[in-house]
Amino acid sequence: MAIADIPILSMLRSRMQWHQQRQQVLAQNVANADTPNYHPVDLVEPKPQAVSGLAPLALVRDAPGQLPGLADSSTFPGHHQQYEVRPAGNAVTLEDEMLKVAANQMDYQAATQLYTHSLSLIKLAAKT
Repeated sequence: MAIADIPILSMLRSRMQWHQQRQQVLAQNVANADTPNYHPVDLVEPKPQAVSGLAPLALVRDAPGQLPGLADSSTFPGHHQQYEVRPAGNAVTLEDEMLKVAANQMDYQAATQLYTHSLSLIKLAAKT
């Protein structure tokens, strides 16, 4: 099996490519912060595809006192998109965009560290 065919590495590679594209989109939002009638855009986060042959995991309660898990943990109560529209019609908030840029950078670094660590484990296994 080629290294490029390993599922975890291909998932990490596609995740890093998504973060690179998102960085470009967020940079365009920041660059157009003073452009009249410009509305910020963002990329939709990709959903991980299930590995073939594996059933999806579900949360199970072991005791009656445990709370059930949320079906969709990606939405939090009270979390909503906020757009401030200035008199020129521009809806870019630099603070929000810079927070997104920082979060995107941290997620990209985490993915690259996982990728590098996975490759080093494969190299270690190949030596033995």
